[in-house]
Amino acid sequence: MSAHPEGARPGVRPVRAWTIRRWPLWELSHRLTLSVLLVEATAIGLVIAVSVRMPVPHALQLLQAAVLVGLGILHTEIAIGVERVRRRVMVGNHANLSSVWTFAGALVLPPVCAAAVAVAVHLHVWVRTGRPRVPLYRSVYSAATIVLACLGAAVVVGFLGSGPEPLAAAGIPGITLALLVYTTINTGLVAGAIAMSAPQPDLARVLGRWDDNLLEFATLSLGALTAVALVVNPWLVLLALPPLVVLHRAVLVRHLEEAASIDGKTGLLNAVAWHAQAERLLQRDSPADGPRGVLVLDLDHFKAVNDTHGHLAGDQVLAAVAGAVRAEVRERDLVGRFGGEEFVVLLAGPAAGAVGELEAVAERIRGRVATLRVEIPTPDGPLTVSGLTVSIGVAVAPAEGADLRTLLQIADTALYAAKRAGRNVVRMGTPPGSVPPVASRQGGEPAPGTDWMVDGE
Repeated sequence: MSAHPEGARPGVRPVRAWTIRRWPLWELSHRLTLSVLLVEATAIGLVIAVSVRMPVPHALQLLQAAVLVGLGILHTEIAIGVERVRRRVMVGNHANLSSVWTFAGALVLPPVCAAAVAVAVHLHVWVRTGRPRVPLYRSVYSAATIVLACLGAAVVVGFLGSGPEPLAAAGIPGITLALLVYTTINTGLVAGAIAMSAPQPDLARVLGRWDDNLLEFATLSLGALTAVALVVNPWLVLLALPPLVVLHRAVLVRHLEEAASIDGKTGLLNAVAWHAQAERLLQRDSPADGPRGVLVLDLDHFKAVNDTHGHLAGDQVLAAVAGAVRAEVRERDLVGRFGGEEFVVLLAGPAAGAVGELEAVAERIRGRVATLRVEIPTPDGPLTVSGLTVSIGVAVAPAEGADLRTLLQIADTALYAAKRAGRNVVRMGTPPGSVPPVASRQGGEPAPGTDWMVDGE
């Protein structure tokens, strides 16, 4: 661009935003930056080493590589609208459906050609659907992980297969092993980067959900069928496009359904979705499942976080608290965000232990939140927010059952009792007309008005 930035003097060269020193990569932690560069350098080094030792690809292999690249680009262009919407509404890890073409290349092409297909297809997807939401360094890192996965799968096929048709010689066992190697390398490297970049990483976020991994497996299986079709008759590869486009749209529908039920700031169920699922769970569970209860949690003094550091910092605190709550309950328990700084949990039939078990769960959540240290990047350096506390009200469902609305009212009343008691307290709610129980224990309860602490680093 030839225009000067506003306020710049003519004749003075402005600092370009794309200079190396201004790359977003350097905003990452030193350990993560070093790991990203190491993976990328390893991918480049292995491709160079393989290209020196392997013979020059012949015309048929180059043609097959061109076909896979062309189909990958055509697939992206056909599904471009679907993919853009999918990236906007996506919750969790992104399953890359273009691995159909990259894995097929890893099975039938020389390693160098397979790496070239992976880079071409992946970067085209980023150019058309990823930017500017996905930084270039992330796309380059993803391409490097795919290249390494392709090299690993190609090594498996080359080792188990011999002769002019390595894929046929490798057979089903070889293709299956190559698929597992491809998935392990790609998933492992991506999971490692997520684990190092997330403030409080959890297993679901690092490895992805079960259905996301099943989608990746289905995509790679379609890639294996594409590779076989490419060897038998290149024209048969065109048959992979229609089911892939339909799969793309089906995945978008699932993402839209999830986006409608998930709170964007915390990843928990939103209020409407939580209510609907909690009603179904209460109706389905039987008394034999054990006592069921509702926890209503309110983050103490949260307004001070927003007022001091802004809403972006507040969002990170909310996400950290949501992770702490999720970590202290079981997979079958429902955790949701009711709005603001308030959370709600339906404990669906805890183990034997009656009311004491529900109170113990609430105390574990309270204690875990109290130990949180949330790292927040700021222009002046990293900041640590600590000393967070949460007040919790608990409602226990009676043996004859209770409707969700009544349980929420009881838990909400108990929550206000916890607030009046000085915050950082668990209070057990009682049904109307019953004798109130003795107040639950308080671990490290601060005096009323005690605020959270902020440590600059």
